[in-house]
Amino acid sequence: MTHRQSDITRGLWLGLLGIVIFAATLPMTRLAVGTPDAPQMSGLFIAMGRAVVAAMLSVVFLLVTRAPLPRRENWLPLAITAGGVVLGFPLFTSVAMRHVEAVHASVIVGVLPLATAAVGALLHRQRPSGGFWLCAGVGSALVVAFAMLRSGTPGGGLSIQFADLLLLAAMLCAAVGYGYGARLSQQMRAEHVICWALVLALPLTLPLSVISWPQAALKTSAWWGFSYLAVFSMWLGFFAWYRGLALGGTVRVSQVQLVQPFLSMLFAVPLLGERLDAVTVGFSLAVIATVFIGKKMPVNAAPRQLPLQT
Repeated sequence: MTHRQSDITRGLWLGLLGIVIFAATLPMTRLAVGTPDAPQMSGLFIAMGRAVVAAMLSVVFLLVTRAPLPRRENWLPLAITAGGVVLGFPLFTSVAMRHVEAVHASVIVGVLPLATAAVGALLHRQRPSGGFWLCAGVGSALVVAFAMLRSGTPGGGLSIQFADLLLLAAMLCAAVGYGYGARLSQQMRAEHVICWALVLALPLTLPLSVISWPQAALKTSAWWGFSYLAVFSMWLGFFAWYRGLALGGTVRVSQVQLVQPFLSMLFAVPLLGERLDAVTVGFSLAVIATVFIGKKMPVNAAPRQLPLQT
């Protein structure tokens, strides 16, 4: 195995570790936010509060590891990263999860690999092969088909509600944040990227979390869900995820996200009491197959254009 192949393999395994951590995000958010009949924390508090907790941990980590200040040209990409994964994705998903079940939200996450691959190809000037895009398209189509099958609407169509639009907006935010974070991870330690993004957002997240602090008594399970979101989903998961994207390439490693919807469903069974059946398992295996086939498809750097001779 060549050094590059070894990096790709390590990147895929680190990416998978990050996705396993992220897969519990939607069920844990559902625990924290509650349902319309039994509301718990507000979506605003969950999004901002988890970022504040992770930012506090980040300050300690940055000091312990003696992290240097980011270079001037890195502050804007850090701000874009923060806008995507510290602010946008957590806020949109937290608001949406009060109105949809974790299983339903999980299938909407299926559009994320294609979005991340597109952003990564643009930022890193990569040219995935037709076979790669075919695998990504088939995997995403399987996820959409699953959503249509499980929508429960007349005729089996996919019902697009306001919560679905919020989830799609969250996927776009995540794709942009993943792409820019992965590029920064090639210049900085992957752990420092998410830490600086969290610290950069602190002047906004801290006052908003104070304003939205819960006034009523909450279930213990809501606080457990919030704690997981703050420590794992908002912080430790990115250590593995950004490192994996930097090693294996954003376009290729992003396809590991195809298994996230089905892992989320697996977590939702014990956490929320939702049902997992043979159809779900079958779709899961089919999507996982597209990931491993896509891994073998070439992803090349775009050729550099030579300057015109005068």
